[in-house]
Amino acid sequence: MSITERKQKEKQEMRQRILNGARKVFLQNGYEQASMRNIASEISYSAGVIYFHFKDKGEIFQQLHKEGFALLLKQFRVLDSVKDPFERLKALGSVFIQFAQDNKDYYNLMFLVEEPLKNSEESGFQIAKEAIKYLHDLVVECQQAGRFKDMDPAYLTFMILSATHGICALFCKDRTMSFENKTDKELMEHGYACFVALLEKG
Repeated sequence: MSITERKQKEKQEMRQRILNGARKVFLQNGYEQASMRNIASEISYSAGVIYFHFKDKGEIFQQLHKEGFALLLKQFRVLDSVKDPFERLKALGSVFIQFAQDNKDYYNLMFLVEEPLKNSEESGFQIAKEAIKYLHDLVVECQQAGRFKDMDPAYLTFMILSATHGICALFCKDRTMSFENKTDKELMEHGYACFVALLEKG
């Protein structure tokens, strides 16, 4: 490994260390209370080191946001080989729920930690729109195959995302304890199965 390659590797490792530390800080403190200083403290480095790699906490947050959605989209695209669009749509919801179960920290940052944004385009959140477009296009495919006739695809996409996200949000925020004698896994799997049964009637 050349000196240049080693320096690049070290730079990438430091950026990842910063992102890992920042993820904890954002989840513990929320976006408003997080700072470059307490992110630096989390990984036992000076704030100057953080500023060398990222201009501000917004850039760090956006990078974590993009990483999460890139991972989610990658898992969605595994389903591209499923020919029947409705079967793909049902599987997509299961993948979404499994993603929340396996990546609780990412899910919270992607959907539940609030960042005040003035312009989502400038803030680099285009990948979130890409994920929603993926779902919207799949809904349109289902309609072309004879499902969900006379329904507005944008409204239907919003409803499907809202229902599936609701299941995940209750899990991620530990709001499932009111359902006694049911595990998180049972609630999420069977709750989603009930939602799918409603979609099948559409």
